[in-house]
Amino acid sequence: MTDIAEVASGQNTDNRTRWIGVYIAALAVMLSIATMIGQNAEKDAAKANLDATNTWAFFQAKNIRREQYRVALESMRLRLAENPEMPAEAKAMIEAGIAKYDKNIALYTSDKKRNEGLDELWVRAKELEKKRDDILSRAPYFDYGQAFLQIAIVLASVAIVTGGGSALFLSILIGGAGLVSTANGIWMFGSLPGLS
Repeated sequence: MTDIAEVASGQNTDNRTRWIGVYIAALAVMLSIATMIGQNAEKDAAKANLDATNTWAFFQAKNIRREQYRVALESMRLRLAENPEMPAEAKAMIEAGIAKYDKNIALYTSDKKRNEGLDELWVRAKELEKKRDDILSRAPYFDYGQAFLQIAIVLASVAIVTGGGSALFLSILIGGAGLVSTANGIWMFGSLPGLS
């Protein structure tokens, strides 16, 4: 009888070990997914930041150019005001320059056709900053998810070696926290104060 009990006990241990092994494999797959998504989020945040920076640089260049036109425009208007009796040909040339600069200033301010006026660039840069900030607010959840999943794998391995149930139970709890944290990074169904 003792031989049958020992065989049955050995089979139970083998089954338990197999199931824990499968559980560890599932955790490892989840860890790989969380790591991949987290790394992609970092790349996406860096790209959005670079795009926002480039858009703001373009905005600044256009703004400087618009201000140059404004200074030139004011100079032309001042010349007209200072010399009301200038020859008609010179006055016509200055007025044509004023009209041209007014048109350029308006185009630098808003260029809906090419979507490159200051108004459009402002909106685009703000959207890119918002995208970057959204991605960065999600990143910590991937980091915590990865850490929890790694700890869960270690605890499950300890459960195999020791045969104890408390390490396995703790592994399941922490593994669940890792999955929830990773899912939260993806779908943002909640936010922890100071983490985002």
